[in-house]
Amino acid sequence: MYEQIREDTLFIMLYTVVTAMAIIACCYLLLRQGNAFAADITPPLRLRRWAAAFFASFALNHLWYMPILFHIPSDDVTMIDHVGGLLDSITFFPLAITVMLVMLQDRRRPLWPAFVMMVPMARGAVWSVVNNSYGPLHVFYGYALLVCIGLIIYMVRALRQYARWLRDNFADLEHKEVWQSFMVLAVILLVFGAYAFTIEGPAYQYAMQVLCIVLICYLLWRVETLSDLSEARGSEFRGERRRTPDDTIGQLLQRHCIDTQLYLQHDLTISQLAKVIGTNRFYLSQYFSGQGITYNAYINDLRIQHFMSLYREAVAAQRSFTAQQLASESGYRSYSTFGIAFKQRMGQTVTAWMRGNMTI
Repeated sequence: MYEQIREDTLFIMLYTVVTAMAIIACCYLLLRQGNAFAADITPPLRLRRWAAAFFASFALNHLWYMPILFHIPSDDVTMIDHVGGLLDSITFFPLAITVMLVMLQDRRRPLWPAFVMMVPMARGAVWSVVNNSYGPLHVFYGYALLVCIGLIIYMVRALRQYARWLRDNFADLEHKEVWQSFMVLAVILLVFGAYAFTIEGPAYQYAMQVLCIVLICYLLWRVETLSDLSEARGSEFRGERRRTPDDTIGQLLQRHCIDTQLYLQHDLTISQLAKVIGTNRFYLSQYFSGQGITYNAYINDLRIQHFMSLYREAVAAQRSFTAQQLASESGYRSYSTFGIAFKQRMGQTVTAWMRGNMTI
């Protein structure tokens, strides 16, 4: 297989491009202060650094295998292959898992398990290096499959917790929801692993390099378009002040959120609202739980009521308007987010509701 790709100039060029892309992505995340993808978004610094480390390992992996593309003895090729497997086990795979964990910002999850679970694979790679033999590859692949299955189970559970945390703390979920993004990233990484374990045919090598380009571009975009939510993951202030009665919290919300129309502010978090009304996030979250709603549902309800009020005023005054314009004036940055919230709240689409209320 290596003999075939050595004679393929196009593949060598593609391989070099992928290596350069990984190096550029690493340097960009480490050295650039601003955000070239979305100037109004501040991504988590911690995620940026771990992603840069991942790209560095990515580049190191490619640079290590580069001698295989040239005419060297078969024994040297085998040894490079074994050491490359060791590098993958102690850098690439654990860093890929770490990046996925750091993307979830509801709490600081321990990262050491990502490296511990790679120890058996690293030990097997060391054995291969020492003996210059591929050995029992089926054991190695079997363990890698178990790691993938275990990671998927864990991340599905963690994502469910993360989604609840987002609903409880944020009114706007643009650039915060990572369900779809994470699942795409997980699939890319799993498929990448499948290609990495396949050593037959140049077609697989081409597919792997194309997949690498997709992975680099996608991950860099995802890191830079994910807002830093650490402010909402603060202390609960337990015991710092006496608990505010529920009826008082309701009055404070009426005075400082509803009467002032604070709910129209984009990206209003529960921590910010708690500070405005003079309580803390823990007690305010308890209040919403006692009312049988989430913070997200509370803010969306106020915004939808505001939208309906604006609509009725516009119809009564016979002013021209669009649903997108009214949604923006009601605190929604994304019309699609508004449409989903409206249908959940009213049981019908925005268009259907407006059609039924045209004569108001």
